[in-house]
Amino acid sequence: MLTGLAPPTPASVSTPVSPDLTLARLKRQSDIGLHGGMCDIRDLAAVSPDMLLVSNYSKQCVQLLDCLKGNVVSEVQLQDYPYRACLTDSNTAAVQLKGRRIQMIKVKDNTLTKGRELTVSEDVYGLTSSRNSLVVSYQSRPWLEVISMEGKVLHQLDKSGKSQHFKDPLFMCTTPGGSVFISDYGTDTITKVDAQLNILQTFTSPLLQWPRGITAVTEDEILVCSQGNNSLMLLQPSTDTMSTLLGEDDGIRYPYSLTYCPDQKKVYVATSYPDTIKVYQVL
Repeated sequence: MLTGLAPPTPASVSTPVSPDLTLARLKRQSDIGLHGGMCDIRDLAAVSPDMLLVSNYSKQCVQLLDCLKGNVVSEVQLQDYPYRACLTDSNTAAVQLKGRRIQMIKVKDNTLTKGRELTVSEDVYGLTSSRNSLVVSYQSRPWLEVISMEGKVLHQLDKSGKSQHFKDPLFMCTTPGGSVFISDYGTDTITKVDAQLNILQTFTSPLLQWPRGITAVTEDEILVCSQGNNSLMLLQPSTDTMSTLLGEDDGIRYPYSLTYCPDQKKVYVATSYPDTIKVYQVL
């Protein structure tokens, strides 16, 4: 049992993927090569059926990537290095910058432009959006906040750090119903919280190693990058189970971040090495 955590909900060591799930089968498609020199993708989000928003750390910018052609169609240079990125609505994205800043990015007619910038209380670690608000994790002490789009704090979880719910809450995602899942690579756990940051469930499994990127396909299908064993995990909260969905034989190597496009029914996985985006079609 992990020190300071509520008892984790048991997850099975190996569970076959049920045939009635959305993700019953994934077929590998052609990789998206990243042109124009060295890239270091820290996060990505599906903006439209054919466009991905990419936070490019090495080039210190946010890019709009055409998934079909593999070309960057728009780019915004930033004042600092970008990390996490998420959509707040169909025309707006939030991008975490190094330090205490969150940069809003407007997305219109396949063009990116800078919006306002928010300043938060401490260095940001993870970022997602939920119900017209932002959910932010912090590295110091580690803890979570829900803030409004104007920067007002609405809810907090464990600001004192005394209960030690988290250690490295690096990535977060939001389900269609508004629940938030946090991957913690320091404890090899996934935690589910509600919109007010009440902890609902904690999941762990021997199959999960160094979890990074996380995304929700449905309310009961959560995909997690398990970087420690080069695999893509499927978490099914309703049955408290995790299973390996994709592995090295499927092209998964050093998975870092990912996103799901419901319109195209595709999963995009950014890997640390080599610098490519893996594409998988849901059948």
